[in-house]
This record gives sequence, structure tokens and C-alpha cells, in this order.
Amino acid sequence: MKPNITTLNHISRRRVDIPRAEQWMMRSRTENRTYRLIVAQPEGAPPPSGFPVIYLLDGNSVFGTMAEAVRLQCRRPDKTGVVPAIIVGIGYETDGPYAPDRFYDYTPVPTTEYRHKSDGTALPEQGGAAAFLQFIEEELKPQIESEFQIDRNRQTIFGHSLGGLFTLYALFTKPGAFQYYIAGSPSIHWNKQYLLEQEQKFTARVKEEPVNVQLLLGVGELEKSHVSRNCDSARELSERLTALSSRGVGAVYKEFEDEGHVSVLPILISRALRFALNPEK
Repeated sequence: MKPNITTLNHISRRRVDIPRAEQWMMRSRTENRTYRLIVAQPEGAPPPSGFPVIYLLDGNSVFGTMAEAVRLQCRRPDKTGVVPAIIVGIGYETDGPYAPDRFYDYTPVPTTEYRHKSDGTALPEQGGAAAFLQFIEEELKPQIESEFQIDRNRQTIFGHSLGGLFTLYALFTKPGAFQYYIAGSPSIHWNKQYLLEQEQKFTARVKEEPVNVQLLLGVGELEKSHVSRNCDSARELSERLTALSSRGVGAVYKEFEDEGHVSVLPILISRALRFALNPEK
């Protein structure tokens, strides 16, 4: 007997959701900007100190990847090196993976080197990183801490590309905001001189007052040929910061074989989890 094609085509279907995840919109008081927050929490009760938390930039594009990686790996921390954690994706009102707003939020100052995006279109507004960091610290974190039991001593920020630039900006200007900083393929070339100035101020400050921060700089091997030379800049940065290890600064540079600027994201996320969520830390 032939199958009833009509019946097969009308099988009941429903949406596939990420387990234990929810989202809502939040408008910043500082600049009246709107963000889509996507949060995933682990199963079970939190430890006495609370759950570690990862604040994830470009939440529209990579939240699902990170949330599922944590959910899969945190079941056996003794085997995977990943403990349960809350993931807070910071995204925008778009169905696409990225929004033009990121150019403003992730850049400390407008670039003086570039006039157009890679597709030839004009660059969006830039230079809002200070206000965005203020939003995270003064509005977003209190909101998350009022709803979830988190460990304030195990907070991570993860950013890629321009998000990686913002991650470095946050490290240099407000190192106490997080304990773990993950900068994937950071767009150092965008604000290179400004970032170098902030790094020098950071270096002088930690020589006077030690900190407790760990930085992972991750890039794809295939990015090494890019004209921006961001791989070289990231490697050289890690070498300079390693010299501050006695002042509480840890820095690791990692190239991922056969990966490019975008394809590096899943493997970087997996490495970042072991970096920030190791049960022995």
C-alpha cells in the first residue's frame, strides 16, 4: 500500500526552541537604545556562590551555538572542563545575524582609516562603546543579578570581530568589570592607535594596582593573510600583556587551523568555555 502523501504533508509541527532560554527587550536609559536580551540558564540549583555568567555580544548570531555548547558540555564538568553557566546574549531587533547598531556600540571612537564597509556601502554611526559599557555595567548586570543567582567573581565577556574590539576596550578601560575576556578575531585595525593608548594607560594602572583578569585572543589561521594584519596585532598584544603576569594579567593567543574569520566562531566558543568555566578555577 502506498503511503498517504496528503497525511504525511500535514503532520503536526511546532517550533524548535532552545531549552531553558527566554528573551525580552530592554531599552537603555543612557541613550534610549533597544536591545534584545536572550538568556539561557542551567538545569538544577545553583552552587552556593551562584552560576558563572557569560555576557555574549552579537547575541543574534551566536547565542544558540554557545547555549547549546554549554548545555551539552556542562553535564560532566569532570570530563569536559566546563561547569554550568548562565549565558546572556545581547542582540538587536533584527531577524538577521547582525545589525548596523553594532558599529556604534562596539567602537570606542569613529575610525579614521575607513570610509566604507567591505560591500562598498557607507559606514553606520560609530563611537558609542563608552555608553554601551555603561549600559552593561549599570543597567544590564543589575537586571540579570536581580533575576538569577550568579557568581560575581566569575563573569565573562565574549565578543568577535568588532565585538572583539569592544572586549579589549572594556578590558583596558574597566578591567574590574569581568574576570574573563574573550576577544575573537578582534578588529584592532579599526581603532588601532586609540586602542594602543588605552593599553598603555591600562599597563601603567596595573603596575600600580594589580588586577585579576584573563584574556583569550582567538583567531582563524586563514585570517593571517588579511591586509589588516589583525592576527599579528593580536599575537603581539598577547606577548605584551604576558609581561604583566605578576600584576594579575593572563593572556593567551590561539590560532585555529584551517579556520577563517567567521568559521572560527564555533571552535572558539568551545575553547572559550574551557577557558572561562573550568571547574578547577
